[in-house]
Amino acid sequence: MIHFDLADLRLFINIAETPSMTQGARKSYMSTAAASNRIKKLEQQVGMRLLYRDSQGVELTAAGETMLKHARIMLRQVQYLQNELSEFSGQHVGHIRIFANTTAVTDFLPETLAVLMVQHPQLTIDLQERVNLDVLRGVAEGASDIGITAGPITAKDLQVIPFCTDRLVLTTHPQHALAAQLSVCLRDTLDYPHICLQEESSLLRFLQNQVDGLQRELNVRIQVFGFESMCRMIAAGVGIGIMPRSAALRYQQAMELSIIELNEPWAVRERSIIVRDAQALPEYVKTLIQLLVQQ
Repeated sequence: MIHFDLADLRLFINIAETPSMTQGARKSYMSTAAASNRIKKLEQQVGMRLLYRDSQGVELTAAGETMLKHARIMLRQVQYLQNELSEFSGQHVGHIRIFANTTAVTDFLPETLAVLMVQHPQLTIDLQERVNLDVLRGVAEGASDIGITAGPITAKDLQVIPFCTDRLVLTTHPQHALAAQLSVCLRDTLDYPHICLQEESSLLRFLQNQVDGLQRELNVRIQVFGFESMCRMIAAGVGIGIMPRSAALRYQQAMELSIIELNEPWAVRERSIIVRDAQALPEYVKTLIQLLVQQ
């Protein structure tokens, strides 16, 4: 039976994520020589090479990739145990890492997380925007405690908890040529300049995939951070934009905006919570899931 040292697993993760022996050692508060020696002993213990080392840094072997996935999961479970035990001492500490799509990060999650953090004053949260595939991979490999996705997904060996639907709509200035339409297809919008989110956003990547399927190009006039900035540009007549109905309705209260239905099968997307094992999660993560399901 292999007995793993938690410090060695943390070191291995730090090196793999850098990926550099020197940077990983620094992050683990030890010398490069000491880190290299500990990794060699870890490789001897498992009986196979985990890293390739060269002047450019390190590269994981196939065995190393497997080791990284399980090391993350093991350390996350240890953290869950420490956090839950802390409740008995009255400290109530905890940490959640969340991978979520654009709409979740910018639209509804901030309010939900605020409620959770008021209930747990010592809780810290790391919220990262990712596309669906990276959300699933992050949860599966233990890099994230919980994931939020929208649209159809294939999640092997993961638990999927649907909690609401998300409809994408076209938002325009009231005087725009498309504003009088009851509904439009994506193709109808492509001759007009679009206001879009930044390049890394999961929504933009999703829309670009749909446009690619039409063998067309998205006419991007400007990219901005957040739906509020999109709506300000649209209200000023700069262009049109595709966004969740909830966001469009929120900003329509203060801006001149028209909301047009998108006549596309992909416009209605089911939002889902992704976890490895809901029963194994600490209570504060279960509370977050309950808040999302009940909203």
